[in-house]
Amino acid sequence: MEKLLSVLALLPFGIGLTVSGDVAPPDRVVFSFQDAEIIESSGLVVEDGLFATINDSGDSGRVFTVNLRGETVAVTSWDGEPTDVESIAPLPSGDLLVGDIGDNEEARDSVQLLKVPFGQDGPVAPFTYDVAYPDGAHDAEALLVHPVTGQVLIVDKDIIGRMYAAPARLDPDGTNELTVRGDDLLPIATDGAFFPDGKHFILRGYFTAAVYRWPSLREVARMDLPAQEQGEGIAVDDRDRVFLSSEGQHSDVLSFALPKKVQAEVSGTKRPDRDGEPGTSARDDVVDQDGTRPYWPWALGGVVGVVLLLVLGRSLRPRR
Repeated sequence: MEKLLSVLALLPFGIGLTVSGDVAPPDRVVFSFQDAEIIESSGLVVEDGLFATINDSGDSGRVFTVNLRGETVAVTSWDGEPTDVESIAPLPSGDLLVGDIGDNEEARDSVQLLKVPFGQDGPVAPFTYDVAYPDGAHDAEALLVHPVTGQVLIVDKDIIGRMYAAPARLDPDGTNELTVRGDDLLPIATDGAFFPDGKHFILRGYFTAAVYRWPSLREVARMDLPAQEQGEGIAVDDRDRVFLSSEGQHSDVLSFALPKKVQAEVSGTKRPDRDGEPGTSARDDVVDQDGTRPYWPWALGGVVGVVLLLVLGRSLRPRR
């Protein structure tokens, strides 16, 4: 019951997002993880037809490399017990950055980023970087790296999604302080990834995803995601194709088709806006003229959430 109440409490936010989002075309299953050791895919990277993923908190330090048949072809491991690994991101060098950034209790003084080779089988000695937030501890699951500059970004897992930027050069010997890069991003983000152009990135949650422009952080579109057991992984390949993973043993990796106007935006073939000028955001139909989002989806979501809570309360009353 406590879990049900928690979900209902979040419904106003979820509804506020969904009614203003673009609906994506149908998804398809690319493969299923064959390795029984992959039970909580909580991050996803795709490079040259190979996928990398990690298990959620509770696992040892390791990254699984998987082919298009879902078979594990390499396990990259390292010594030490991670606290809460939640995400991975590709580096411009071809390596992976592993994000030990989960903090459900919001009690960690710092979190760790680990640089490991992509697809190398066996034990490795990673470069480890401590990073700390400027405004106290945060739980986070979304780690992104700019494909050109190597800028490292973390988006917290909060109702008001906030992005933090790491220093341009990470110091392996000290604590690297993050800075606030922006807020009002996708709430409860579980992963994120840049598109190859470096001018757009995508964040996902459990039910929705959002595409943004970089570096302005202007939102392009929000979209409903296909149903997954607990979707916590997203990756973009060099052809702008989006892939989704989920927790669960032998879970599916899905190919997620972006709406056409979002595809046009990220591929650089943006359609003319209503005045005939290029560059109109794909969300102009749901953004007010002053650049702010309309309030009605949130108001509608709040009303529906209150009604649902009242119905639940009545159903819990003892019958006479």
